[in-house]
Amino acid sequence: MAYDYHGLFEEIRNAGLNPLGSVYTSLSEVFKLPVEEQRALKAGIIAENFRFHYENNAYYRGLCEQQGVTPSDIRHYDDLIKIPLIPVSQFKRTDTQKLLTLGLDKIEVEMRSTGTSGIPSVTRRDSETVTQGSLALWAMYREFFMFSSGAILFLMPSPEEVLEMGMIRVSNMLAGLVDTGRFLVRKARFEPQETVALLTEWENEHIRHIVGPPFLVYKIVRYLKKQNIHLRLDRETLIINLGGWKRFSGEAISREEYNRECAEYLGVKPDQIRDMYGLIEGNAVAIECDHHWKHVPPWVHFSVREIEDFSKEVTNGRRGVLAIIDPTCLSYPAYILTEDVAELNVTSSCPCGRNGQRVNIIGRLTGSELGCCAINLDKAMDVREKASIT
Repeated sequence: MAYDYHGLFEEIRNAGLNPLGSVYTSLSEVFKLPVEEQRALKAGIIAENFRFHYENNAYYRGLCEQQGVTPSDIRHYDDLIKIPLIPVSQFKRTDTQKLLTLGLDKIEVEMRSTGTSGIPSVTRRDSETVTQGSLALWAMYREFFMFSSGAILFLMPSPEEVLEMGMIRVSNMLAGLVDTGRFLVRKARFEPQETVALLTEWENEHIRHIVGPPFLVYKIVRYLKKQNIHLRLDRETLIINLGGWKRFSGEAISREEYNRECAEYLGVKPDQIRDMYGLIEGNAVAIECDHHWKHVPPWVHFSVREIEDFSKEVTNGRRGVLAIIDPTCLSYPAYILTEDVAELNVTSSCPCGRNGQRVNIIGRLTGSELGCCAINLDKAMDVREKASIT
């Protein structure tokens, strides 16, 4: 029988403390909990967050009333499917302020992600949401990357150049875990030879890491291939990808080919190449272990829904539309129906030793917009390159 986390969290709250903090700082231990214990833990955290939004957000409470759901209905893991979802497209509307549980006067930061349509997805976070999201992300970074030194080449613009882009904010947090770093996209321009020069300069001086969308890492690989250069990066090197495996044109990048050519021209092994999945509308980031399974943070719930009926879940291992329930957000309910097709595995432990949900992102729903920070960056760089040629 699973532990009663409702009682534990109530005691922690009564002491003036945040239950999520105990999870962040015990992440390795939480990942090793039996699946039933993890489910009870996340259900307790999510139930409390759901109650907060139900009681303080008139718009969201209206959605709940339409579906006949109240906080008393959300207590156990099997109840999580009842939580009303907000389609990700709602964050692109001009009236996104209606999604807020807290007033605009409480908002500390606004983040955007622009897709190919040019319509930004806007999310607003208050102080506690920023704190919880930051701690959650740092905990996942330490759990999966264990950075404490080295140098990172960021294949993206700097935060100074593009302040509101979510991908850059999330990536820039890694800079505080290493000795130095460089942002190598400037005014939508990227020179692979500069990257190669820095990797060569840092040899025997720093452990060299690369962080960025796959299409830019692939630009480096193609440059090396054309120049017949074979680098040998460090055994501790990590190549961390985020932003998806499709370009703005719809062209897909083959993960198998990508891994093979990174191994040949950058001198890394497949377990050094890690992908991340996240979206600006929430604080959750699923990160690959060295066995290439993306692990869902144990306080977050991923649910894969039937394409023809979003109220129903598919059976384990089948593909469907991904829904994300993220209890770290207080400024708005981060209960999001994405436009991503995914499959989950929760029936066995990962070879890396972690339990819990593992996700495989398949692609986008047919007819949905290819929209994310990396897609927008890819398109802007393509326009810049064509302009420089003419």
